[in-house]
Amino acid sequence: MASRRVKAPGKPVLLLVLAAFLLLLASPRQARAQVLDDSTKVLYGPKTTRVIYEAEVLRDSTSGTMLDTTLTRWTQHRFWFHDTTFQQDLGQIGTASRPMLYQPNLQLGARFGRNVFDKYARDASSIPYYDSRSPYSFFRVVQSGEGEQVFEFSYSRSLRKNFSVGVAYERFASNKVLAANGRSGLVEHSNLLFFGRYQTENDRYRLLFNFSNVRHRAIEQGGIRPIINVTRLPTGEVMLSGETRPQDLFKYERQSINLLKAANTEDRDRLHFAQTYRLLSRGLTLFHIFDGHRQYNSYLDTELPRVNITGRPASLLFYPRTRLSFSATLDRAEYRQIENTLGVLGRTEAVEYRLYARRRDAELLTQTLKPGSAGNSLNLMEAAPRRSFGQVFLGGTAAFNYRKIYAIEAAGEYKLFDEYWARASVRTGPLSAEVLRTSYSPTLTQQEFVGNHYAWRNLDEDGNSSFRNTTADHLTLRVSQRLPLFSDHLVEASGSAVNLSRLVYYGPNAEPAQLEAGQDQQLLIITGRHRVRFGKVAFDNQATYTQGGDGRAIRIPRLVTFSRLYYQSYIFRKAMFSQIGAEVYYQSTFRAYNYSPSNQQFYVQDNFTIRNYPVVDLFLVADIKTVSIFLKWAYVNEGVFYDGYFTTPYYTGYPRRIILGVKWNFFN
Repeated sequence: MASRRVKAPGKPVLLLVLAAFLLLLASPRQARAQVLDDSTKVLYGPKTTRVIYEAEVLRDSTSGTMLDTTLTRWTQHRFWFHDTTFQQDLGQIGTASRPMLYQPNLQLGARFGRNVFDKYARDASSIPYYDSRSPYSFFRVVQSGEGEQVFEFSYSRSLRKNFSVGVAYERFASNKVLAANGRSGLVEHSNLLFFGRYQTENDRYRLLFNFSNVRHRAIEQGGIRPIINVTRLPTGEVMLSGETRPQDLFKYERQSINLLKAANTEDRDRLHFAQTYRLLSRGLTLFHIFDGHRQYNSYLDTELPRVNITGRPASLLFYPRTRLSFSATLDRAEYRQIENTLGVLGRTEAVEYRLYARRRDAELLTQTLKPGSAGNSLNLMEAAPRRSFGQVFLGGTAAFNYRKIYAIEAAGEYKLFDEYWARASVRTGPLSAEVLRTSYSPTLTQQEFVGNHYAWRNLDEDGNSSFRNTTADHLTLRVSQRLPLFSDHLVEASGSAVNLSRLVYYGPNAEPAQLEAGQDQQLLIITGRHRVRFGKVAFDNQATYTQGGDGRAIRIPRLVTFSRLYYQSYIFRKAMFSQIGAEVYYQSTFRAYNYSPSNQQFYVQDNFTIRNYPVVDLFLVADIKTVSIFLKWAYVNEGVFYDGYFTTPYYTGYPRRIILGVKWNFFN
């Protein structure tokens, strides 16, 4: 019998819940102490509102940090979401993405392995909590002429002196640019978040909690399908015409695409709380972290692309094969996980430590179409046997600081009995060095997948992975120094040597593969940043150079840079602070990963090289008290060399457009 998925609450229900919660917050409560000036006027603002993160509480600190009111990140689109690293995506907001540059993996044990929408989901351990003397709220809106949209609203207030709650709602959306017919939607993402914090009067007990509800739906277009005409000459030669070159594929709304009725749906629900209880001053504190989450992924295509040739059976396009149904695809997976972490921590001026044990219970359920399903009869069956996991981890950190002259830190985690990571670092003055070694298993999706177009089982008879653990060794040297020659003059640089053994990756057939012994992949990564200000003119330049990023299993551009040049000043008798300038993103030529929407994975390919290209944006930012506004002319250099650029093979980036952004803070 086909299983039914419980339908998520619709928008009206969520809006009613949100409205009821806001009415509750607006009800009279015990007032906090007010901040007054000499005229007894209430003064609230960034200086009276502190931001507290879980990482601080787990260091036995709740002093918090001031609100970030700077303008330097406000215009950069990678800071509109929750992963600020450089990403390879499908060219538009909300589409599948992966980190552009190499990042070490510190996640051990069972992992779902469906991460292409991680960029848009909040990290439950990084939620900001607010300690404000008045209700604090803000909203931000970003909108472009091509249908990009970012909206976020957050409201929090203190119900008592040491108790505050809040609610936040965000929405990301984009319209189709390729094969667009009017304002047809491409991606819609929503996230409703409830959060709060509590601590006792004597600060002995502290609690942070949050619950998030994420709904993400992305129409999958499968990239551009080039229109190529084949003509056979009387001489027997074949002549190709039409869209035979990559530069012929920048027609945007007039392009043909591979998929017409395909979509990916992802739901995430997460409950997370962290609590600490101080036993002996700051020297011994007990802590507990609970994290329970559910991730549901579904891929549906009700019109598999085919071509009919007279006298021959219909041929399948885009997909490698069909295993169950030739007319439709419906592959689903649901991953559930509960973690409980219990440990002790302590902190003095010179020493800091944390020791913990964690228990993870997880379950993976997968479904796919029954053979012969067609039309409206999309009957489901269990794709692979249900898998359950019960895993235990031990870990900790220890750090020693000597009068801010030097610091030593060691950290690690061990999964019983086959995975681990260990890190040690030392810092003295502006110099620091770090060594890191990791050994981790492949993801659950890499171990097993059963669907209409792909199927693999990399498991032995006992249900354990037939792939060996991937081992990675890192050595990193860093320097960070402020220079006195000019205002805000900072130089940062780092160099890393990485060796990857038995790396598991997705090969050219979009299925998992593993590097064999002796096929280690080495990377040399050099990063640098230089920031300086001459009076009212400021430069901010950063670059990452990667050597070895064009191997069998990893594809990374040799050079990725981002530069920002701007002029800033007060105008209108210091009533408004403004910046005007330009931003330039550049990446060198590389064989970018291809994307398979049905199993939601990026995989290596050897047939499409993305050329090097710069993207130049002009911007104007204005800050008037608690309101920030920016106007951005994005990709102004369109047409200088080519009429567009590719972010992923057969996926183009946005054309030239105007973007408007507004952010408004409220402190009462």
